[in-house]
Amino acid sequence: MSVSYKKLWHILLDRDMKKKDLAAMAGLTPYMMKKLTRDEPVTTEVIGKICTSLSCRADDILEFCND
Repeated sequence: MSVSYKKLWHILLDRDMKKKDLAAMAGLTPYMMKKLTRDEPVTTEVIGKICTSLSCRADDILEFCND
């Protein structure tokens, strides 16, 4: 099972935000952003920071995919 953050990227597009804007708002490191861009798993702390910054829930920004 893998994770996809396509929903997150769509939210950023809808809000006219760039990845660097998200990183600054949520306090994410470049390493964390790289993991998100590559659809790699991140900690729940990172997901929490993103959700708090964007005022959304975890299922609004990610989905699990069957391989």
